[in-house]
Amino acid sequence: MHSRVKVLSAVGALGLLAATGCTAAKASSGGSAMAATAAYVQQPSATGKATVGYLDIRNNGADDQLVSVTTSVGGKVELRGPAQPHASPVVMRTVRDIPLPSHAMTQLIPNSYHLLITGAGPMHDGKDITLTLNFAQGNSVTVLALVTDPQSGGSSFFLN
Repeated sequence: MHSRVKVLSAVGALGLLAATGCTAAKASSGGSAMAATAAYVQQPSATGKATVGYLDIRNNGADDQLVSVTTSVGGKVELRGPAQPHASPVVMRTVRDIPLPSHAMTQLIPNSYHLLITGAGPMHDGKDITLTLNFAQGNSVTVLALVTDPQSGGSSFFLN
């Protein structure tokens, strides 16, 4: 009886994580040292308009770089980062890659590295889209990203 309760509790917890966009990433290339979690994308003001994406990337292996991202809703994804470290105000620019130090967590957040998505198809508050992360070492990881609407109070996992 207790083992059934444990199984049902585990299934419920996984369902809750999936519903909040906190699911762990799945490597599409066997043996990836990368894991991505807590991914979300702000709902754009209209289909095709620019929006931003944030997530955590855990690198459990050697130094690597995030070199590109694609979405399940199409569009173009640019990697963005600060033009000058520790400058105020923070000015963003497009970067070729995002460094991922070995055995470290890198957070893609508003005032640091993040994703800029333009020209994508419809994204709706509370629904998931898929982000495929491509790394310099040749691996890729797919993660679900929850679409949130800041206008209705669904701003972010990081800022709430």
